[in-house]
Amino acid sequence: MKTRVKRKLKSAGWTFGTVREFLRLSKEDEAFVELKVALARALRRQRESKGLTQSQVAVLVGSSQPRVAFMEANDPSVSLDLLVRTLLGMGVTLKELAGLIRSAREPAVA
Repeated sequence: MKTRVKRKLKSAGWTFGTVREFLRLSKEDEAFVELKVALARALRRQRESKGLTQSQVAVLVGSSQPRVAFMEANDPSVSLDLLVRTLLGMGVTLKELAGLIRSAREPAVA
């Protein structure tokens, strides 16, 4: 954001901060959110790289198309284990899964 605009907003009473500050997340909660986001994105990339529809993935892993859509959208109702099981069911290896976990953005140190 441009400095001039930021200054003007601050003078009008606006404050600036991180998502972590806004949502009052602990460092652990922020890391968990980043991990879920990374896995949800990986699921979509994996599906698209295999040329599969959400319905095809659902059949492959014994779920439903709306559930796959929720997984890809990182819906709060989707558990971490469901994301992991779906990725494994799509052929992602444990080594690849470890790489996805490693690639999740590390929360900033507070």
